[in-house]
Amino acid sequence: MSEGQLAVDANPTIVPASWRWSEDELRVWQLRQLNAQLRKVLPANEFYAAKFGVKSGDTPLVIKHLEQLSNLPTTTKSELVDSASRSADGVSRHHTFELSAYSRIHRTSGTTGQPLMVLDTQSDWNWWSATWQHVLHAADVTARDRVFMAFSFGPFIGFWSAHQACVDRGATVIPGGGLSSLARLEFMKQTQPSVVCCTPSYALHLAEVAQAEDVLLHGMGVRCLIVAGEAGGSLPAVRSKISQAWNAQVVDHSGATEIGPWGFGWPDCPGLHVIESSFIAELLPLPSQAESRNNDSLLSELVLTSLGRYGAPVFRYRTGDVVRWQRTPSLTDGPHDRCRFLWLPGGVVGRADNMLTIRGVNIFPSSIDSIVRELASVSEYQAVVSRDGELDQLHIEIEAKQNATHPSASEQLEKLLTTRLGLRIPVILVAENSLARSELKSQRWQDRR
Repeated sequence: MSEGQLAVDANPTIVPASWRWSEDELRVWQLRQLNAQLRKVLPANEFYAAKFGVKSGDTPLVIKHLEQLSNLPTTTKSELVDSASRSADGVSRHHTFELSAYSRIHRTSGTTGQPLMVLDTQSDWNWWSATWQHVLHAADVTARDRVFMAFSFGPFIGFWSAHQACVDRGATVIPGGGLSSLARLEFMKQTQPSVVCCTPSYALHLAEVAQAEDVLLHGMGVRCLIVAGEAGGSLPAVRSKISQAWNAQVVDHSGATEIGPWGFGWPDCPGLHVIESSFIAELLPLPSQAESRNNDSLLSELVLTSLGRYGAPVFRYRTGDVVRWQRTPSLTDGPHDRCRFLWLPGGVVGRADNMLTIRGVNIFPSSIDSIVRELASVSEYQAVVSRDGELDQLHIEIEAKQNATHPSASEQLEKLLTTRLGLRIPVILVAENSLARSELKSQRWQDRR
């Protein structure tokens, strides 16, 4: 295999070969790809030339051992946003080439800060598609499948990259943009897709609409949903609710516009693999756990270096995603008999910047989501954070079906939250359809501090 082939070749037969590499083979591959990328982007890349102290005429920057990567400074999204804000064209200086070299422009959602434009060359776009093949291979997508894209095609890269990867794989792709939820369901009845791509919360919302409109999801022939954009794809309660509503399997995926499509899961197991043929992963302990660096059962922040995206590279990018991780040397344990890439049980546990401490207990939104989804009667919810003096407070608002012969959903949820979290969190029942729904990343957390 020639250098760079795996990074740009969308041929599905190449994907499982990389899954079987030993850790030593993988590290050799990563080191070669990393140095090839450094040679290509430095010193032309103004952002990283300044960050790494590389000037024209200097000896090329070479990493001899992957351990040396940690000697380089990390990159944060705020740095990229700041670079873009100081640029006359609004494009961050971490882009390597002249603007005429790029064929695509996308933008981040802005859910964690100012929206950021990110550009890709055609070679970068090929890398996106090739990396996405890991997700599709795990979901067993083939040329026989019809894939329904259940979202509007805005400036966010995830939808477009999924579409491209499915086309390159030979599948039939059905765009569902510009339609209401009911119209999408009707379109699905017409087209009979076998695979649906959407966010976890929108999969549940479509099921809610289908029930209200007497649309039979089980009769559409959907065998698998590929979900992304939220943590729900690796939360057992959410996965189970989606699977039961659609009578289909659920495959989780994670990625970001500024990083790339970095993770994939399995239809029979919650969690994510980091696609280590396209990314180098580092795990930084959270500040409270820094003294236990070698304990892989603790929470860490995921740091990623992209390999193969020369037009908009990121080196040691602090994703802000909080994960648990394990490296299994044998191929005999669950998903590890299929892939040796780094495994993140439970997927993305939460965000380093949105962890709450309520009366001494650390809480991530994914923890609340997992508990709420255990109650079939709850159709939608919203978590509201407020402040009383110096203390953060939390309450949950829910829409739920009421049953006079059983405890109310609010009482049941309060009891579950107390049992699981050791906290009494007030739960308030609100009117049906009063809480917002979205086909994109759901904004269920309202910070009113």
